[in-house]
Amino acid sequence: MDPDVEEASHELLLRLAGRMPDRMLWRFRDWFGEGAMATLARTLPKALLKHRVDLDQSEYRLLVAGLIPYGADWHEVSSTLGVDASAESRYTFTPEAPERVNTVDSVSVVVPATLRGRPDVGEVRESWRYDHESADREAKRILLVTAVSGLPRLAGELQRVLRVLGEEEPGVEVLPAQAEPPPYHRAALATSRFVCVGAVDAGHHRLVPA
Repeated sequence: MDPDVEEASHELLLRLAGRMPDRMLWRFRDWFGEGAMATLARTLPKALLKHRVDLDQSEYRLLVAGLIPYGADWHEVSSTLGVDASAESRYTFTPEAPERVNTVDSVSVVVPATLRGRPDVGEVRESWRYDHESADREAKRILLVTAVSGLPRLAGELQRVLRVLGEEEPGVEVLPAQAEPPPYHRAALATSRFVCVGAVDAGHHRLVPA
């Protein structure tokens, strides 16, 4: 895959966190991580329109750069450009796991074992997200990882790990090192806890300043 296309598509999927339904976003990222770009090009613009997710100018350019080369419909793509892309977030975050999480949390064991000391991985953090528009106020784990290469494949891999461990709609956010995170991720990082670090120098690739 062309590096520019990969970077554009990954950034767009990051920006859709908290705006696209979780049940769809993880699947789009899974297809992307597997290189199924034709499938992504066919389905993502339709989903944006169906769920009324407007894109701003920069996001629209990312959509064009990432999916038009793989056959995305020009009319659908152009229809995603809107004026409501910066809607207020419906989520709040906390570093504390909810009481329902077992004392021995399998994800908290497996993720550090998978990522600690791993090449291309920097810092790994975790936050818990609450939807203040939802009646049940169910908490959702958000895993935040910084990496210097292979971001889509790492995201897909971690999603599959979390699904095996029982999280049907995994919240995995793999962020490029030394890049400004989108607002959704800044909010999650502001109230997150440290999990582990990979082999990349954490001092230069920290998600949260020491």
